This record gives sequence, structure tokens and C-alpha cells, in this order.
Amino acid sequence: MARPKPETFDKQKVVAENRRARFDYEVEDKFEAGLMLQGTEVKALRAGEATIAESYAEVKDGEVWLINANIPEYSHGNRENHEAKRPRKLLLNQREINKLMGAVERKGMTLIPMSIYFNRTGRAKVELALGKGRKAQDKREYVKDRDWKRDKARLMRERG
Repeated sequence: MARPKPETFDKQKVVAENRRARFDYEVEDKFEAGLMLQGTEVKALRAGEATIAESYAEVKDGEVWLINANIPEYSHGNRENHEAKRPRKLLLNQREINKLMGAVERKGMTLIPMSIYFNRTGRAKVELALGKGRKAQDKREYVKDRDWKRDKARLMRERG
């Protein structure tokens, strides 16, 4: 029996957020994945240094990898410091990996990292979303709908 997923993940300290992802992609499903990191990468993340704006995830040989995520070198690291843009392995259950692999191959979906954060136990996690890319027309409609919802809420507040 599958473990029930929480509505929102336990985000204690958000390190990096991909704010443009909701605009560029239509998000369907979200997963929480662990990150396989080296020592200086964890220290750089704790210092709040990371960008995932141009990053994506891919399934290769039954494993999920985070590609193009930038965790800069730790300032107090020595010659054993990590590479800034190396591919990092994401830790997921085999069932979740199979689900992601099927969606990417059959439905043409994309794996988008939404945020990197530390949970309550101090572990670095990635919020991974499964989404479809939006076309320019869809983006315009999305903006129009968002603006209308905001105006509607404002009107309702004013009129009581």
C-alpha cells in the first residue's frame, strides 16, 4: 500500500526557488526527492547559495538526475571543493521513478525542479514537478486569468 502524500511538503528553509516554472509549464504532479550531495555542497546550500532557474531533471538508466543546477563553490572550501554545475542524483522510490519515466516517455512531459529546501530533519530536498510546456498563447491566457482572479477578489472585498 502506498504511503499517502502530504498536500504541501515540510519546507523549513527554502534555498532556491524556480518562480518562472509555473508560468512556463502547466504543473500536474509534484514529488519530493532527496539530493545526493558532497560535503561542501551542503555547506553552500546552508549559506543560501543556489540557482535552479535553467535546471531540469532527466531519467537515465533507471535513475533520476538533476541537470544544470548551480550550487556555487563553498567560500571556505579547500581543494576538495565541489564542481558548481555537476549532475546530481535525486533519490526517489522505484515506483516513483517508474511513474516519472512513463510520463516523460509516453506523454512528452518534463521534469522541473520547483525548489530546493531543507526539511525539519535538516535534509536537503528537491520539489520536483511533472509538467507540460506552455505555448505563447497559453501563457497570455494564464496571465489574463490570473489578473481577472485578482481583480475579482479586489471587487468582492470592496463590495463586501
